[in-house]
Amino acid sequence: MDEEFVHGGEDGAFRGFAAIAQADAEAALPRRDTQARFHEQDSIAPVRASWQGPPMSFQGLGLSEDVIHAVQSMGYLEPTPIQERAIPVVMSGKDLMGSAQTGTGKTAAFALPIISRLQKHGALRCLILEPTRELALQVEEAIKEYSRFTNIHQCVLYGGVGYGKQKEELDKGVDIVVATPGRLNDLIEQRLVPLDKLELLVLDEVDRMLDMGFLPQVRKIVESCPKERQTLFFSATLPPEIERLTKWVLKENPEIIEIGQRRSPAETVNHALYPVARDQKFDLLVALLQKTHFESVIIFARTKFGADAIAAKLIEEKHPVAVMHSNRSQSERVEALEGFKSGKYEVLVATDIAARGLDVQGVTHVINYDVPQNAEDYVHRIGRTGRAQSEGDAFTLMTGEDVDEVRKIEDYLGKPVPKVKLEGFEYLYTALFAPPVKKKRRR
Repeated sequence: MDEEFVHGGEDGAFRGFAAIAQADAEAALPRRDTQARFHEQDSIAPVRASWQGPPMSFQGLGLSEDVIHAVQSMGYLEPTPIQERAIPVVMSGKDLMGSAQTGTGKTAAFALPIISRLQKHGALRCLILEPTRELALQVEEAIKEYSRFTNIHQCVLYGGVGYGKQKEELDKGVDIVVATPGRLNDLIEQRLVPLDKLELLVLDEVDRMLDMGFLPQVRKIVESCPKERQTLFFSATLPPEIERLTKWVLKENPEIIEIGQRRSPAETVNHALYPVARDQKFDLLVALLQKTHFESVIIFARTKFGADAIAAKLIEEKHPVAVMHSNRSQSERVEALEGFKSGKYEVLVATDIAARGLDVQGVTHVINYDVPQNAEDYVHRIGRTGRAQSEGDAFTLMTGEDVDEVRKIEDYLGKPVPKVKLEGFEYLYTALFAPPVKKKRRR
């Protein structure tokens, strides 16, 4: 915590700070651009460097012609490492336990072979569990894209909305259901989701489900599924509760695939701490937005009340702002996310509900208005920028009350985060600006 301050210029030239943390969050749908690699959101270059072997084409993975056609029509030629390793396993019918960084193409790693296995419309044969409605919607949208040249039917089930449309979709007959645990359990109890012919079960972001208290509901769902099935299990971390679940859910000797390291540096993301007196936090935020050349920025607050307060003040400052947190209705959250994606809103103020897996391309900056209390949450948050090998910036406003949390983040990353003073901003005094006191050695 005693590094020298780095001074930013008037033109917002904040790039060039050492990248020190790896983006790690969940994403679903790949960009439709000319990039040859088939990734979801984040850069996969650091992961690719650790993966040895010649590049492989999708034709060599045993996928169906319709799925390969869909992939090629989206402009992608080579699979990512997790796809190279996972797709043959899924095609073989063996259980899989996978761990991979955000943006490595995990959704496609299980969705492409599942669609190839199902081949055509029939009964409900695949169930995919996601921790949040946003992730469920993204995965369902991705499956829709990947199965565009098939007659596979899919639907998404999540809470916060009425049952009518979801029941209609189930009545029509679907092959793949993407669901959140709460709503799915409700519909299972109403006997509206027949699982007797289920062949494939995907548990995605299981550590996130643990964080949200969903494991009891997940256990209940698994108990409703046929024992003779293939199970695909994905989790970034494996705490004891999840390890016990894997032994119960997966067959003996599942295939284990691990891609990348959670703490490896993100080469495309620049990080900086902005020390400031608590009473000046919002003023510094406004100054940063004024002096930074950004295309779109996500501002993370610790609480829902804080997110609303920040958004209200930014609207007064004439910034187009959207808000996302768990107290917002589903329609409000969808409108906020779609508006942010389309450019209607240049700023998204959110709680950690937006820290994992949201498929938002082109986010140039992440600003932590509040320092996250958990070091892993910091990595998840900054994973919203620096995607697809593009450069991104992650700024964190730090007050004297945040010293312990910042130290934990730096310990977790294994490197210090550079401290920065914004040029031209009239700072009030804070002890964070005082040089470190060197202790005198006793004779």
